[in-house]
Amino acid sequence: MSLESVTNSIDDAVSDFFEPVAEHVGDFVFYAVPVGDTELPLIVAWLVIAGLVFTTWFGLIQVRRFKLAFDVVRGKYDEDGSPGEVNHFQALTAAVSGTVGLGNIAGVAVAVSIGGPGATFWMILCGLLGMATKFVEVTLGVRYREEHEDGTVSGGPMHYLPKGFAERFGKGGAKFGKVLAVLASIMILFFGLFGGNLFQTNQSYAQVASTFGGEDGFMASSAGAILFGLVVAALVGLVLLGGIRSIASVTSRLVPAMAGLYIVACIVVIVGNISAVPDAIQKIIDGAFQADGVAGGVLGALIVGFQRAAFSNEAGLGSAPIAHAAVKTKHPASEGLVALLEPFIDTVIICTMTALTIAIANPPSYAEARAGEDIGGVTITSDSFETVLPWFPDVLTVAVLLFAFSTILTWGYYGLKAWSYLFGKSKTSETVFKALWSLFVVAGSLLSLDTLISLADSALFLLSVFNIIGLYLLTPFVKRELNSFLEFVKRRKAGLPDVAEEAQPAKSLD
Repeated sequence: MSLESVTNSIDDAVSDFFEPVAEHVGDFVFYAVPVGDTELPLIVAWLVIAGLVFTTWFGLIQVRRFKLAFDVVRGKYDEDGSPGEVNHFQALTAAVSGTVGLGNIAGVAVAVSIGGPGATFWMILCGLLGMATKFVEVTLGVRYREEHEDGTVSGGPMHYLPKGFAERFGKGGAKFGKVLAVLASIMILFFGLFGGNLFQTNQSYAQVASTFGGEDGFMASSAGAILFGLVVAALVGLVLLGGIRSIASVTSRLVPAMAGLYIVACIVVIVGNISAVPDAIQKIIDGAFQADGVAGGVLGALIVGFQRAAFSNEAGLGSAPIAHAAVKTKHPASEGLVALLEPFIDTVIICTMTALTIAIANPPSYAEARAGEDIGGVTITSDSFETVLPWFPDVLTVAVLLFAFSTILTWGYYGLKAWSYLFGKSKTSETVFKALWSLFVVAGSLLSLDTLISLADSALFLLSVFNIIGLYLLTPFVKRELNSFLEFVKRRKAGLPDVAEEAQPAKSLD
């Protein structure tokens, strides 16, 4: 029996076993209600409403404090002796590497195929709203992080939910928060193994095999798949051994490089089709409010755009606070401001550049997809670049590899923190996880396990339900942290001595 037949048998067996579970959970998590001639998934509305609430609560913080966020990233307000493991820029790139991935390339192409060019407008709006949500959850992630004796730091919903609820509601809140923390850890770990690891490896391998030799090439063989998996697993394992410092060191170079490469390619295509730019922009604006030919009309375009942005930047899902919690700072809100740049980079810049490139290049595959043909998102994006850069499919393969590799690294860190919360932070426990993570990388080049990946998506978005409830209940602490940091900034600008401002538990927040 060949290796390929064995892996196919495993795929089929796993799919048959988990398909009923994945279907029922998916129907529950992504339950949609009729809106006009289309449907709105309630989970998308939940995430968008949260962004709108926090934007209002903090008075358009993503606009008013945008420059301050950049100043913090540049280190303008760094303090000597701050606890943590990485600087603001490294924490940001580590978190961005977990969100920037295949969804920015393939997912956006599918979105503008279904929702038309107008979906781009709503995607940008949702990305802007998500900036406020990201600010809130990351501020809490740093406020309630746990500093270990070895100097490492752990944070995320598994820490701020139980600690925050205990501070606000006492012992009863602590117990409820503990239950939520365990569930959050399980969901993050589950998604990490299948969505943040196996899926990324599988899709990047498929792109490599397609580009180098096709179906008859060596890379398409079982031996090629194993070789690819082993090489990626070895590289991932080496980086993971160094912890967040090593991951941040890699992503602080990799993320700017890959984002820069991709954006430059987009600009080349746009300049190459410069005469089509005014018409494409007009189509995006008109399509946002007219949306002719789109199922559901304007609402259809709006829902598709919101859905793509919400799924892409992960604002409100509780994943990013894990990476940001490792930052060196005495002021949690300082990293919250840095984090609001994350949806801006992921959605407002990279996703929008993809959508604009497709709308301007307008390749035949895009028109076919708009007409209802089943065309892959990567194919549409690749064809768009190929209108100006015939050799770009090879570069796109490199971009996919870099995006996937950085995502695997960051989700490896997220998964490790969830694993450590569940099974303890011992050397043996962490070694077991890293071995398991590397094993899943190799498995990803051989198995697709689509059913488990779908189930993992459901688990991660289910996490957003009680994560955002926690954000609503703990927002008064975020307000306090923001005021504390703004006072610190005011004193620094005035040249006054720095004053250590430890956040004190509130006696009453009512």
